Amino acid sequence: MSSSHSKRIIVTEPLLRTGCLLGEGPLYDAHTSTLHFVDILDKKVFHLNTETLSLDYEQFSEPVTCLALRRNRKGLACATASGIAIIEGRSDLRYITQPIPEEDRPFKRFNDGACDRQGRFFIGSVFSKERNLPGLLHRYDPEDGTCVVVDEGPFTDTNGIGWSADDKTMYFTDSLTNIIYAYDYDNGMISNRRVFVDAIAQGLPEGSFCDGLCLDSEGCIWSARWGGSRINRFDKDGKIDVEVLFPTAYSITACCFGGPNEDQLFVTSAHTSALGGDGSRQAQYPHSGDLFVVDLSGQYRGGKWRHEFAL
Repeated sequence: MSSSHSKRIIVTEPLLRTGCLLGEGPLYDAHTSTLHFVDILDKKVFHLNTETLSLDYEQFSEPVTCLALRRNRKGLACATASGIAIIEGRSDLRYITQPIPEEDRPFKRFNDGACDRQGRFFIGSVFSKERNLPGLLHRYDPEDGTCVVVDEGPFTDTNGIGWSADDKTMYFTDSLTNIIYAYDYDNGMISNRRVFVDAIAQGLPEGSFCDGLCLDSEGCIWSARWGGSRINRFDKDGKIDVEVLFPTAYSITACCFGGPNEDQLFVTSAHTSALGGDGSRQAQYPHSGDLFVVDLSGQYRGGKWRHEFAL
């Protein structure tokens, strides 16, 4: 349930039957009309030519969890389970930093991330309940090569990160608490963490969770909903005013704007067997794991909410 006053868009067919286990991290490159995205569990990075719908992928030996374009350089940067790396050549990673201690890597990993306007990479880790390892928010600064924890949380599964157009606010998702936080942001420094969205308090279903996000040109947040078959748009007051429903996909994981006019919303999803699921819902939601696009032309356009990595 959510506000009866919110606008509703329904998308029933995927753009492509990608069959991902855990599709995530869509990233659109306007220079090449390419949509990049990942399958975390299958350790793949996909590259989709959005004009021809030709799909290619690279296979890696460890999970790639999110992607970033590089400033004035070809290729992609990424977060992996253990750190931040540059993707070089075919399926080759050059690590820049691996801040998760080796003894913790079997139990926790990095998840979502994004770069600020100065090219710093912010990434969050997921918690390990069994080992009592909290999710943390890290910042890697290419200028001095430091990687530091900027918020010790403790968080659960850290997720969607983005900035307001004026760079004064950073948004950050703590998935299992169903909270999107806002911080005051000043040149890499965060302060005044506060609740911007409490999804359950707004009537969204318990057992579904805030996942990846993006921002539009009006400064509003589009938040994918794990286990909720939808994306919610939260206005500048953090209230739902649009729902995009995907009745054939159970867990919607992330979204980004793209296309020639930045008015196409590309959407990733996960198979119902991912992350503890038993797959029993797959017949009911047969497009879980596929790639969707939502045509928002004449309605909404993407904003500049994440930036290029400075290396």
